[in-house]
Amino acid sequence: MAGQYKSREEKRLAQQKSKSTKSKKKGSLVKRVIISLFIIGIIGMLAGAGLFAYYASSAPKLDEKLLKDPIASEIYDMNGDLITTVGKEKREYANFDDIPQVMQDAVLATEDNRFYKHNGIDLIRLGGAVIANVTGGFGSEGASTITQQVIKGSFLSPEKTLKRKAQEAWLALKLEQEYTKEEIFEMYFNKVYMSAGINGMATAADYYYGKDIKDIELHEAALIAGLPQSPNNYNPFKYPEKAEKRRNIVLSLMEQHGKINEEEKKKAQAVPITEGLVSAEEVEKKNGNKYPAFVDAVIDEVQKMGDYNLFSDGLKVYTTVDPDAQKRLEEILAGENTSFSYPENPEEPMQAGVTLMDTKTGEIRAIGGGREQDPNVQRGFNFAIDTKRQPGSTIKPLIDYAPAIEHLKWSTYHILKDEPYKYSDGTELNNYDGQFKGPITIREGLWDSRNITALKAFQEVGPEKAEEFVNGLGLKFDHYYESASIGGVSPGVNSVQMAGAYAAFGNEGIYNKPHTVTKVVLRDGETEIENDNKPKPAMKEYTAYMISDMLQSVIDHPRGTGLYAKVPGLPMAGKSGTTNYSQEEREKYGIAKTDAPDSWFVGYTTNYTAAVWTGYKTRSIPLSPRDRRVSQYIVSDLMSYVHDGVDTPDFKKPDSVVESKVELGSNPARLPSEYTPDDRIITELFVRGTEPSKVSQEFDKIDSPSNLKGKYNKKDQTITLAWDYGKEKDVQFEVAVSINGEAKQVLTTTDKKGLNVENIQSQGTFTFEVVAISGDQRSNPATVNVDVKATDGEDEENQDENNDENQDNNGNGNGQGNGNGQGNGNGEDSGGGEDTGGGEDTGDDEGTTPPPEGDGTGDGGTDDGTGDGTGTGDGTGDGTGDGSGTGDGATNGAPATQSESRRDQE
Repeated sequence: MAGQYKSREEKRLAQQKSKSTKSKKKGSLVKRVIISLFIIGIIGMLAGAGLFAYYASSAPKLDEKLLKDPIASEIYDMNGDLITTVGKEKREYANFDDIPQVMQDAVLATEDNRFYKHNGIDLIRLGGAVIANVTGGFGSEGASTITQQVIKGSFLSPEKTLKRKAQEAWLALKLEQEYTKEEIFEMYFNKVYMSAGINGMATAADYYYGKDIKDIELHEAALIAGLPQSPNNYNPFKYPEKAEKRRNIVLSLMEQHGKINEEEKKKAQAVPITEGLVSAEEVEKKNGNKYPAFVDAVIDEVQKMGDYNLFSDGLKVYTTVDPDAQKRLEEILAGENTSFSYPENPEEPMQAGVTLMDTKTGEIRAIGGGREQDPNVQRGFNFAIDTKRQPGSTIKPLIDYAPAIEHLKWSTYHILKDEPYKYSDGTELNNYDGQFKGPITIREGLWDSRNITALKAFQEVGPEKAEEFVNGLGLKFDHYYESASIGGVSPGVNSVQMAGAYAAFGNEGIYNKPHTVTKVVLRDGETEIENDNKPKPAMKEYTAYMISDMLQSVIDHPRGTGLYAKVPGLPMAGKSGTTNYSQEEREKYGIAKTDAPDSWFVGYTTNYTAAVWTGYKTRSIPLSPRDRRVSQYIVSDLMSYVHDGVDTPDFKKPDSVVESKVELGSNPARLPSEYTPDDRIITELFVRGTEPSKVSQEFDKIDSPSNLKGKYNKKDQTITLAWDYGKEKDVQFEVAVSINGEAKQVLTTTDKKGLNVENIQSQGTFTFEVVAISGDQRSNPATVNVDVKATDGEDEENQDENNDENQDNNGNGNGQGNGNGQGNGNGEDSGGGEDTGGGEDTGDDEGTTPPPEGDGTGDGGTDDGTGDGTGTGDGTGDGTGDGSGTGDGATNGAPATQSESRRDQE
C-alpha cells in the first residue's frame, strides 16, 4: 500500500531523513534572517548616513557674525557715567579671561561636564539620551553639549526634529575644528538668554546682583548657571522659591562632579535666595527708559557715523548730555517747579521741542522731545529732531540782516523805511501789528520784528548771498523766494538746526555742527571712532557781533518781542518767531486772526544756546497770543538754570567793529553836533572804516538877527520893525508877536530885513520875536518890546525915543517871580560899554525882557543873561546871550517890563 513503510527500519530511516531535512530548513532560515538583518542594518546605516549627509549638506554655513551675538550698546553721559543700554537683547560681553573659575565650574557642572573631553558631540551622554528618548519618546531628554547649544542658538531653530539635530551635530563638529574650547565657552557664556530681556551671564550678574562677573560668589554663580534651563521660571525676582530650588540643584551637581566639596555646597545652599539681589527700585533706575529724546538723537547720529548698529554691535557710546540740564529740561516740560503753566487743551497737550547746546563746541547738552509722551513707546515722534516747522521771524537774522551786514557792511543804524510794501509779484506784505513806522534802523527792525524791513534787506543783499550764508549755518532749504525772508521756507526746520545756526553768532562767527556723540568704542574695547565735527568759519567776526548786539535789544528793549525770555543779569541775545495760518485755514477751522500754529524762541549766550519750538501736533489747533509766550518762558527757565553760578562773559567786540554816536534821524548816519539834543543821540555799531565822519547840522544854530528895533507910529497906528543880518544867503525871517504876555502868534515869514505891522488896535506891550531860518536850521530869536499907549499928555517924540532904547537881545532864559504875571525874555546883547543898574518893576502886567543887571566896568566877553520876570515879586532867570564890550557879565534878571541898559552895538 502506498505510503506505508515496509519495515521498521525503513520507518526509522525515513524519520531520520525527515528530521535532517527539518533541521537544515531551520538553520537556513535563521541564517537568512541574520543575513537579512545585517543587510537591512547596512542599508539603514547607509541610508542614515546618506540622510545625515543630506541634512548636513543643507546646514547653514558657520558665520562668525552670527556666532557673535547681538549685544546691547551702552550710552554714557558727558561725565562718563552710564545712562542706559540700547538694544533688543541687553548683553554685556565678557571675555573668557574675565570669567572667574567658580562661574566656569557652575556652568560646566550644569550643562556639559565633559566639555573639554569631547569633540562637539558627547557620545556617552548621547547614549543615555537615546535610551531616555526610546522609553520616554523622542525629544524627552537632550544630549546637547555646550558646543551644540552654541550652534542651536546661533544658526538653528529650537524645534526638535531629526533634521535640526543632524545639522546641529554636523555644525558642532565643524565649530570644534575652527575654534578653541575657550572661544566656544565664551560664545555660550555671552549667548544664553537669562530672562527679563537680557542675554549673557555677565549681564545677569549685573542685572540681578549689581556686580561685575569677576566679583560673583558661589551661591550667585549657581543661580546664574541654573537660569538657562528655564530663564523666566527661575527668575529670582518673580519666582524666588523655584529659583532657590534650581540653584541648590546646581550646587549639588557641582559637588557631584568635584567642583566643590559638601561643606561648600551646604553653606551656599543655606544662603537665602534674596540675599545680594538688587532692589526693584535699582533695577528700574538702571534699566528704565532714561533720557529717551536724547538717546533717540544719539541712535540717529551713530548710524550716520558709519556701518554701526547700536542695537547689536555692543558699542560704548560717549555722549555730550549734561544729566543735570537734561533732568531740569524734562521737569520743565512736565510743568514741575516752573513759574508758568502750559495751556490746557482737551484734544491733545501743547507740545515743545527743545535743544540746549554748548555755544562754543556744538555739543548738545539736553534735548526735550515732547510733553506727556507715552513711556512705553520707544523711539516715538521727537519734536526736537523730527519736527519740520516754518521758523517764522527767527529766520530774519539768518537770511536777511546777517547777510546784509556780511556782504554790504551795513551798520546797526542802517535806515530802512517801514511802509506799505509788496513782494515783487505784487502780493501785499504787512507787519504783525498792521502798522508802519516810517524810516527806522535795522536794530529796531529786528527788536520789533518788522516784516517790511526784513524783506527789503533780503532784496538788497539778494537771494544768492542769502542762500550762501544760511547754507554755511547748516540750513539748506528747497527755495529762496522772497517769502523766505520772513520764514516761508521749505521743508522747515527743527530746534537742533536752529540752535546750531544761532550759536555761530555767539561763537564769534564759527559754526559747529550740533552733535550728541563725542566718540564710539567698538566691541573689542580698543578701537575708538571719534566724531569728526570740525568747526568752520561761517561769517566775519563783525557780522556775528553786530547781530548779537542787535538781538540783545530783542530781549532788553522795553518793547522788544523777546521780553519774556529775559534772565536778569544774563547777557543774552535771541529772537522770537511766529508763523501764520493761511486765510483758507482760518476759515476752514474757525481760527482767530491773532492765533498762530507755531511759536519759536532761540536765545544764546557765550556759553549756551537754547532753541524752543511750541505748538500742537495737530496743526489746526492754534496758539493764542498768550500761549505763544511759553516758548520764551521755557528758554528763560532753562537758561537761568544752566547759567546759575557760571561765569558768562558778554559778547566780545572785535577790532573790526567801531562804536559811534549818531544823530538819530540822520540818513546817511551823521555824528551829532554840539547842538544835537541828548534824546536824539544814540550809539550804534559800524564795520571799521564805514563809521560816520561828518557832523550833522540838523540842530546847528545859525546867526540871529541883530539890532532889532521897533517903533510905534500913533498917527498911523503901525509898528515898524527893522533888523540887521549878515551876508548869508537863502535866509528868511519868521516874525512873531505876543501882546501883553499872551500866546505868541507868527505874523509872517519874509526875506526882508524889516516889517511894517499895521492896524494896531490893542494897547500895552507888544513883544516881537524875529528868527532867522535857513533850510532846517533856526536861529535863536531876537526880541524887542514896543509899548503902545493912549496917554494925552504923552509926547510922541519921547515915545519914539523910548522905543529906540529897547535892546536887541538873543538868549533863552526862564525866571519865575512871585507875582501875578509871568513873562519870557530872549535877547542878544553885543557891543562895548558899561552897564549900570538894573530894572525892577511891580505890577499886574506880564512883561518879557531880558534885563541884564550889573555894576561897574569889566573886560569884554560873553553876556549869558536872560530872565523871566513875573508880575509883582522877585524873579530869577538864567539863560544864554552873546555880548561883548565892557559889560560885566550877566546876573539873574529881576522882573522888569523894559530894559534900561544901553550898549554900543557892533
